[in-house]
Amino acid sequence: MLKNNYLSIYAKSFNWAAFFLPKNTYKDCSSLYDFCRTVDNIADDKNDLDIKIKKLSEFKSQFLNKNFDSLVIRNMWSLIENYKISIKVIDDLFDGIESDLSEIVKLNTKKELLIYSYRVAGTVGLMMAKILNVEDKKSMKAAIDLGIAMQLTNISRDVVEDANNNRFYIEYDFENIKKTLRIADLFYESSFNSIKKIPFTFRFAILVARRIYKKIGDNILQKRNIDNYNKSGKIYVSNFSKLFETFLSIYDLILLSFTNEKSHLREEEHLLIKEEINLDERI
Repeated sequence: MLKNNYLSIYAKSFNWAAFFLPKNTYKDCSSLYDFCRTVDNIADDKNDLDIKIKKLSEFKSQFLNKNFDSLVIRNMWSLIENYKISIKVIDDLFDGIESDLSEIVKLNTKKELLIYSYRVAGTVGLMMAKILNVEDKKSMKAAIDLGIAMQLTNISRDVVEDANNNRFYIEYDFENIKKTLRIADLFYESSFNSIKKIPFTFRFAILVARRIYKKIGDNILQKRNIDNYNKSGKIYVSNFSKLFETFLSIYDLILLSFTNEKSHLREEEHLLIKEEINLDERI
């Protein structure tokens, strides 16, 4: 495996699951994560807002102009060309990050929450599906769903940190955290059946990532109220729990082989996103 990459440093849950990918596929997934993390870090660092806006604009320009002096940009363009990733998906990712560059960020509706979650994470799920050689359109939608589910989990976990940065994706109370996790669970459910369309070599790694990330939400719910939540700090999944969820993923893999394909379960939510973004063009 690669050493000192962003995937191994920042994304412990993803990196655990990625262990089960072939080496070359892990490398490509790592290159994708490096790019996404580089963009995300610009928005999340401690610089003044105008400096962050300028840095993101400069990086976006370098990307669009194919500045291959940057290894991150060079690797990303290699992925785009090798896996036929639509540039519109990258534009959506930039739009999502740019929306965080305001003095105060506040999402007021479910539609805004879903569109934001698609832009910053559903896009990543879709690009991952391309790297994993997924061709089925419904499975592409499910990859978007898994990305959205994970982002909703992130939002539910990071309410305190986000509020400190004047970002209010959901209301700061435990009822809204639970409500957001219920929506996330619907997207986790929607992602399951279509994993069957992922080539078998990659299937187990995605099941592991899905289970471990969903476990973060379960751990949040165990806090039961906002006081316990506030005292918890960063809520994560222990290595023992990751190991246990990995074993449960073997059950998922077996169950998947006996599961009949269903229609896409989150079509209503996708229609909300499609009011602003043509997902069919991205898929």
